[in-house]
Amino acid sequence: MNTTKKANTEQSVSTTTTANSEIIITELTIKNGENSIYGKLYTPSENGKHPTIILSHGYNGTNSDFTNECEYFAENGYVAYAFDFCGGSNSSKSSGISTDMTIFTEKSDLLAVIDYIRTLEQVNDQQIFLFGGSLGGLVTTLAAEEYIDKVKGMILYYPALCISDDWRKNYPYVESIPNTLNFWELNLGQNFFLSIHDFYVFEQIGLFDKNILIIHGDQDTIVPISYSQKAMELYKNAELITLTGEGHGFTSIGGDKAKKYVLDFLTTHTS
Repeated sequence: MNTTKKANTEQSVSTTTTANSEIIITELTIKNGENSIYGKLYTPSENGKHPTIILSHGYNGTNSDFTNECEYFAENGYVAYAFDFCGGSNSSKSSGISTDMTIFTEKSDLLAVIDYIRTLEQVNDQQIFLFGGSLGGLVTTLAAEEYIDKVKGMILYYPALCISDDWRKNYPYVESIPNTLNFWELNLGQNFFLSIHDFYVFEQIGLFDKNILIIHGDQDTIVPISYSQKAMELYKNAELITLTGEGHGFTSIGGDKAKKYVLDFLTTHTS
């Protein structure tokens, strides 16, 4: 493994042979102000500029949640970068602490990642796709609205468009919001809740007019599919695929189906 440093980044490179082809995996750390964002870049072994997917994990997740997808996309000719949000997980390799994390700090991380990934020599900066799951899906929708001209398309797995609604039900008054809360094994700070108390996601999305693929299970009890159905009413060029019997976080069978749908979507919109 070779390690190199350049402005705003640190890279460690290794070559991996998967079942289908050889891909190059680079540990790539990107700066966002004082914070460092750790991730892995998956690149096809073929030279040239490639369409690129940036993958954002869900609540208390890490880049490794999308290892299978990243390898699959790289095997099929795409660059893929999956990263850890700052303070986004107990297992995050990025800087920051979870009590400082909000959906807006995560959006800032994603925008910084987009800006840097677009500069890489193996990346076709006219074919950047955003991919987000659950909380990462919500963050992806917000980043896409801000970077319409820099993003070619968007893929969402069960996007957590319900988050602000859910927490307003739990804490209807600002005065009732605690200083910290351990939720699903992650400590959240007060600002996580304050920042979304008066935030209404469907008033903030819908301007993004590029192609969108949403994949959602009809048995999702964490993020009801009705939220994705409502998003479909706002987006001009979106498709919703419903996975029958799948919940929040796909089974291995569901995940295999989903990534094939994604590859078909990417192939259609990069040809």
